[in-house]
Amino acid sequence: MAILFMSKAPGNTEAYVPLLKGQLPDQDIRVWPDAVGNPTDIEYAVIGAPEQGVLGKLPNLKAVLSLWAGVDSLLADPTFPRHLPLARMVDPLLAVDMTHFAIHWVLHFHRGLHRYAAFQRKAEWRPILYPEASARRIGVMGLGVLGADAATKLAGLGFAVAGWDAVAKPLDGVETFVGADGLTAFLNRTEILIVLLPLTPETRGLICARTLSALPEGAYLISLARGGHVVETDLLAALDTGRLAGALLDAFSEEPLPADHAFWRHPKVIVTPHVASKTTPRTAAAEIATDIRRLLAGQMPRHLVDVERGY
Repeated sequence: MAILFMSKAPGNTEAYVPLLKGQLPDQDIRVWPDAVGNPTDIEYAVIGAPEQGVLGKLPNLKAVLSLWAGVDSLLADPTFPRHLPLARMVDPLLAVDMTHFAIHWVLHFHRGLHRYAAFQRKAEWRPILYPEASARRIGVMGLGVLGADAATKLAGLGFAVAGWDAVAKPLDGVETFVGADGLTAFLNRTEILIVLLPLTPETRGLICARTLSALPEGAYLISLARGGHVVETDLLAALDTGRLAGALLDAFSEEPLPADHAFWRHPKVIVTPHVASKTTPRTAAAEIATDIRRLLAGQMPRHLVDVERGY
């Protein structure tokens, strides 16, 4: 029996493999692509940025553990063995990082901080008035581990927070809306929209002309999950017409974002290079080791993905 570690992300192998070997000293941990050995030995795979076609060639594979919270890149591989247990990463520090990032940009737009750079260039001393937090309506799309943490922490800061999800997920201090029937009402009351949805066939392209037009005029978008949620031409049109006052975009359909993309130069867009949150090797390796021990004991890993839903 062997465990395969595979990630194309720079530095992941060097960061994770020593930690996993320290957590699982009695296990045979192999590294893709140069130290796989006999593919028939591999029973468990720990995957970061995946290489398409590899997992489908491991005949004795029993389970896959993702280093990422999102598994859309794994499920996009047509050869992925969809009958196997697939567990996503729930790293406690991942939620902490994401919530910090979301709070930063909510405060940025809430207090109009993006406008001060222009004032400084013109040497203008111009304070910006802003409403009380209780009067600022924040909306979080996606109430999984990351979205629920961001929503509850923002509510704890005194903001009027609502959340939307495909299924009912009650949260203390957060008004919740559910499914297609609740989407328009959720958007109508949201002045700063945070997108933390999984990317699935149902959520791909959900941030489009129809949904953007349901937001109040002058709303802001904070997109932190996957670029595939956003119809880019519709977002640019909403910014150009003034329907949206601004957008923070951390994820894009094509990454790195091409140098000639309109987002780089749009005056109402702030681009960050998919850095809203990161899996921390120290804590994530411990999470993976826990699930490996569960598998070796004949139990299922935690945080299983419904591959039909995509999360």
